[in-house]
Amino acid sequence: MNKLNDSNKFRMKCGAGIIAITIFTASAANNAAESPEMKVNEPLSFEKAVRAAQKNDPWLTGNVHKQRSIESMSTAVNTLPTPKMSIGLANLPTNGFDFGQEGMTQAKVGISQMFPRGDTLEFKSQQLKIQSEAYPYQRKDRESKVAVTVGSLWLDAYRVQQSIALIEKNRSLFEQLADVAQASYSSALGKTRQQDIVRAQLELTRLEDRLDKLAQQKNHYEGKLSQWLTTFSTAKLSKISNSIDGASLVADLTLYNALHNIKLSQQLPQINLLNPSFVYTESWLKVGELVPYLSNHPSVIAVEKKINATRTGVKLAKQKYKPEWGVNASYGYRGDDPMGRSRADLFSVGVTFDLPIFTENRQDNEVQSAISKTEAMKTEKLLLLRQLLGAYSSAKGRLLRLIDRQDLYKKKLLPQIHDQAEASLTAYTNDDGDFSEVVRSRIAVLNAEIDHLTLNVEEQKILLELNYLLIGNINSAMTQKKTNLANSNQYAAIAGEK
Repeated sequence: MNKLNDSNKFRMKCGAGIIAITIFTASAANNAAESPEMKVNEPLSFEKAVRAAQKNDPWLTGNVHKQRSIESMSTAVNTLPTPKMSIGLANLPTNGFDFGQEGMTQAKVGISQMFPRGDTLEFKSQQLKIQSEAYPYQRKDRESKVAVTVGSLWLDAYRVQQSIALIEKNRSLFEQLADVAQASYSSALGKTRQQDIVRAQLELTRLEDRLDKLAQQKNHYEGKLSQWLTTFSTAKLSKISNSIDGASLVADLTLYNALHNIKLSQQLPQINLLNPSFVYTESWLKVGELVPYLSNHPSVIAVEKKINATRTGVKLAKQKYKPEWGVNASYGYRGDDPMGRSRADLFSVGVTFDLPIFTENRQDNEVQSAISKTEAMKTEKLLLLRQLLGAYSSAKGRLLRLIDRQDLYKKKLLPQIHDQAEASLTAYTNDDGDFSEVVRSRIAVLNAEIDHLTLNVEEQKILLELNYLLIGNINSAMTQKKTNLANSNQYAAIAGEK
């Protein structure tokens, strides 16, 4: 009987020792090696996701066509109206319809040409040209927003993927704890109670539930990410819209990756922050120092182009005070008189113009309307600048506090939690600790590791926001840190030109 108890006790001690070795070995290797399946299917990196989304964004294609439309129209409007021709019979007698009966009867051909008021055509063309200049900045702003949106989705999917990996890594440890508790309870040695076994099984069930929740989140982010990776062509889209059923939709649309189970790279991107002095300084910049820089933001420049276009609209409205001119000329052919004598043909020429003398209800109000439209566009610019300033203030404050939390986790919280877990496990293996405390300490370690991962991911998301806000006229830099090449590889700007 003593030999049996010694054997069970030896088995329990060995099992606890294996758990301790596994825990701290796993803690030292947080990033697991890629599976053979990942080597076959190339994982989707952060940079590839952003580039694919920017390249396959149909909004950009539509925006280019809008710009071309307005540019073509700017040329078309700077052209005189089409001349008008007129052909008819004038003064034909009704008592016989004889062309040569009356001297006033004639076959008449005329042409007229209208000339718009003042410099109306020039100002219309200029206004459309200025409007078209806003579209490249709109595309640049769109690319920047796509980078933030897709980058954030990729980072969220990465966080979920790594959280699942951390839970999977710790689940085997909880399974071993449950086995050790079962062995200890069966041998009636130590302080293990039935409630400890139930607690161990309960924690395993909770881990399963957490995995299910994370899998649900993973599907959520993968679905949102996949829509940005869809490639298409307008020709295929037209064919799909003209088809009777939607069967060709699946055949004609291809994805950069699968709709689900998208394999992401295992490396968290390290995004370079544009103008770190705007963010990492302890003193906050004043509004007057930020506004000139934010005024170079693509979205602000696009609004400024609209303001310039409306200013041209004021000049255009003032042309209504000038008269509109028209020139007309006609040639009338007359037949011989009843005596057979030739009659002279008739030529007529004239000028028409209007008299804009009653301007109070029309021209004055049209000019005032154009001025008010310009002022309204100015307020739109002010609102956009306020929005950018508020977003900058929020992002900077969140980043600085997040860096403090990261430092706290790295230097204090994580080491202390690991020490607590080691101490509770050591006490339990020496029959001097409680099993529940061991479980609680391991849960605390898992939660702290996931929280630390979330902080690191959140940092990159905030950097994405700040790079969008501070892009100005500078191409932002996005780097993927390598083992020996940290901060050395410069990629094209996240929101810059492809």
